[in-house]
Amino acid sequence: MMTGKFYVSALLSLLLCAPAFATTIYKWVDENGVTHYSQEKPPEIATEKLYSEDIEQQKVGFTAPKVTERQEEQKSEAALAAEAITEKDKAQAKAICENAQHQLKVLETHTRLTRKNEKDGEMVRMTEEDRQSEIAAQKQCIKLFCNK
Repeated sequence: MMTGKFYVSALLSLLLCAPAFATTIYKWVDENGVTHYSQEKPPEIATEKLYSEDIEQQKVGFTAPKVTERQEEQKSEAALAAEAITEKDKAQAKAICENAQHQLKVLETHTRLTRKNEKDGEMVRMTEEDRQSEIAAQKQCIKLFCNK
């Protein structure tokens, strides 16, 4: 019958023997100047023989992202078209905004919607993918016409 002492001694012996399991690691630089590390020796390349316990581990942490200058955002074709409509006819832009808000409210509050099929005129149930696509389109419309 094995006791708890046996398990403790077996665990300690495994931990103390860990350096004996160290493996040879080869380091070489390829023709592009890239440094490689491998347990298998590369053919016909000058290598440096290292041992795994000798390799210094890199520090783990957070590297802050580089701050780049914000470039002037280029407006999309939809944004340019929305601006043109708003400048030409503010009443039409307001109507588009109100329609998009209403459609979004309907799309977000109802999950079983139907729409008329353009080809044969029959009513077809809207899939969830179609509904999510329409939600995104209405949000874009609201962004373009309502936030002015």
